[in-house]
Amino acid sequence: MSLIRWTSRHPNAELAFRRELDRLFEDVFTSPRARSEWSPATMPVDVEETAEAYVFRADLPGMQPKDVKVSLQGDTLSLRGERKREEQGSEGASHRVERSYGAFERSFKFGTPIRGDQVKASYKDGVLEVRVPKADEARSREIEVQAG
Repeated sequence: MSLIRWTSRHPNAELAFRRELDRLFEDVFTSPRARSEWSPATMPVDVEETAEAYVFRADLPGMQPKDVKVSLQGDTLSLRGERKREEQGSEGASHRVERSYGAFERSFKFGTPIRGDQVKASYKDGVLEVRVPKADEARSREIEVQAG
C-alpha cells in the first residue's frame, strides 16, 4: 500500500480559504456593532458548584460596584449593570474605539433549593463574585454504611 498526498483541485484553494477565513474574523472583531455594544457574550461568567454553594465570577474591569446590580427573584439570579463610556477630552480625536459600552444582563436559574437570605456579593480587582448557599436539603451528604 502506498500513501498518496491529497491536494485540492485548485493549487491556490488553501490560500484562498485562509484569506476568506482571515477576512471573516476581521469583519467580526472590527465591526461597529461589536465595538459599540456590551452584550452577555462579552461578560464572561464562571459558575462553580461546591458542596455548600454556587459561586459566580464575572469579569467587569473598570466598573464601580455601584454600577452593578445583583438580584435574586425566586430561583433566578440576575447580574446587571451598565458600562458607561468615558468622557472624551477636548484634545485630539479617537482613531479606534474597541472597548464595549452599554447595559448588560445575565440570568441564571437554579435547579436546586438555595438560601436566598444568605447570598453575598463582592467586587475586587474587576471581578464580581456572588456566592449563593445551597439549602440544607440540596446539599449532598455522605451516609455511613453500617456493617450488618
